[in-house]
Amino acid sequence: MFKKVFVSLLVLFAAVLLVACTDNTGGLSVDAEGDTLVIRVWNDEFIGRFRSFYPGYVKTNTDNTDLLDDGTIVKWIQVANDQNGYQIALDTALANQATAAANDKIDIFLIEADYATKYANDLYALDVVNDLKIRESALADQYQYTKDIVTDASGKLRAVSWQATPGLFAYRADIAREVLGTDDPVQVQAKINTWAKFDTVAAQMKTESYKMLSGYDDAYRAFSNNVSGKWVDENNNVVVDQQILNWIKQTKSYSTNGYNNGNGLWSDGWQSDQGIEGDVFGFFYSTWGINFTLLGNSLSNPDAPKQLGNGLFGEYRVVQGPASYYWGGTWIVGAKGTDNPTLVKDVMLKLTANPVIAEKITRDVEDYTNNKSAMTKIATDPNYGSAFLGGQNHIALFTSAAQNIDMSNASPYDQGLNEGIQTAFKDYFAGTSSFTQAWTRFKEIVSEKYPELNFPTTPAEPQ
Repeated sequence: MFKKVFVSLLVLFAAVLLVACTDNTGGLSVDAEGDTLVIRVWNDEFIGRFRSFYPGYVKTNTDNTDLLDDGTIVKWIQVANDQNGYQIALDTALANQATAAANDKIDIFLIEADYATKYANDLYALDVVNDLKIRESALADQYQYTKDIVTDASGKLRAVSWQATPGLFAYRADIAREVLGTDDPVQVQAKINTWAKFDTVAAQMKTESYKMLSGYDDAYRAFSNNVSGKWVDENNNVVVDQQILNWIKQTKSYSTNGYNNGNGLWSDGWQSDQGIEGDVFGFFYSTWGINFTLLGNSLSNPDAPKQLGNGLFGEYRVVQGPASYYWGGTWIVGAKGTDNPTLVKDVMLKLTANPVIAEKITRDVEDYTNNKSAMTKIATDPNYGSAFLGGQNHIALFTSAAQNIDMSNASPYDQGLNEGIQTAFKDYFAGTSSFTQAWTRFKEIVSEKYPELNFPTTPAEPQ
């Protein structure tokens, strides 16, 4: 009898121990959570969101790590996206994940739309629902496209995002009043709601010594996000969509006619064009760009209060523009091999699925968060308006635009091909190379990154 009881107790103890090792860890077997949360990022946007809105954050230490309320240290590893630098470093770290020391193992890494499909799979990412045990109902209020792009071929959700990224056209109200006779968003939108009308306004801007756009790449996403198929087909053939050719045609025309300043995206000239000394009418930006980039570039004194009189604060407005599009977006991935699954789960839930936090992020920093109820609440709030945008409720516009986002044509090659064609055609737009030479350069850039891809014959120069 005693022996049977003893055996029963052993079985019970083993069961309890098994539960203790798996409960709240997303089904992952870890003896104890680690004391360091390692997060890989390419800029400081998510770092700021984490420090400002994650409830467990306590302080930033002198070594630029963070302290959480349970004693966990957050270790940030930041590598810039330029020239695929972030992906290269991430690939190396993921390849060494199994043998890395506990405090060096990746727990969370971020991905963006242009290479989401590369990492959102069983090779690198935990299953959000089955591994981390986040209920689908907890994510029900997120925009579906933000889940579709990081759902793998077997239907497993591999990442979550705190933001949705519909795009708009941000224009200078002072220039609109001078050239178009109005700065009212409804009237301005009516003047640029097709590409033909957009071109007409570009010519008007030229007559008044203004530029429609800053440079070659400004309108790119408004074209590239409306392609009819993927950059690369099932046979590894590069497919140049008509929308890409339309961008090349427009940009060459704008460059030849003096409708832009010939700047590259993110260049010093492009950024200064957004300030008080700039002569550019507007910029294509998605949600993060308006509050994270345009606002900062528009200020004469970034250290002074953000208010009227500081550069162009209050003199920008937004409209849909000639095409619906999206740009970017950042997803939080739980890395396979993490020793902090419970904390990873908590970060995901708090920063992407909590409507109170989502609303606070938008009201505090004007980011467009991935919670339909919270965004609808702000979009219909008669008292809400962005001071930077002259009191305009841009969230209402974003809420409408977000319904049109379709990321079904995203592919793992998007970042390299998008950056490659923009880089290769700069000399063509500047008039220092032919279309054929630019195409050859594009092939060289892409073949170096993706030697497995095949190229079609040189397409005809768009006229």
